[in-house]
Amino acid sequence: MEAFVPRKRRKPVSEINVVPYIDVMLVLLIIFMVTAPLITQGVEVDLPQAQSEAISDDSRPPIVASVDREGNYFLNVGGNAEEPMSAVDLATLVAAELVVDPERPVVVRGDGAVAYNQVIQLMVLLQRAGATQVGLMTRPPE
Repeated sequence: MEAFVPRKRRKPVSEINVVPYIDVMLVLLIIFMVTAPLITQGVEVDLPQAQSEAISDDSRPPIVASVDREGNYFLNVGGNAEEPMSAVDLATLVAAELVVDPERPVVVRGDGAVAYNQVIQLMVLLQRAGATQVGLMTRPPE
């Protein structure tokens, strides 16, 4: 007959294994570090704090970049303002004008029926050409 060997009872472990949680937190940290710069993209626009005022007559005439309902770009400097131009030509002309006078105001005039995306693309184009502040041209209420 075999001798009865008493077994030792195992005590329940009351510790939490946190290693998997640390791995998950590191992965989330990397995801947030990668996506944070993508979220903050945008065009900086200085919004007025009061009712809008017209540009004063004594200031330099602004550079007016226009976009019509078909998405064609126009510029009031460097040639015929009635002739559509490519985005590259518009950016080149605006950059040249801003080199001569960096404080010259830049204004976007968009058709009421143009897609919002077209106006934003024009504003990004102007920002890349060197315009630090871009205004939006409106019509006074009737």
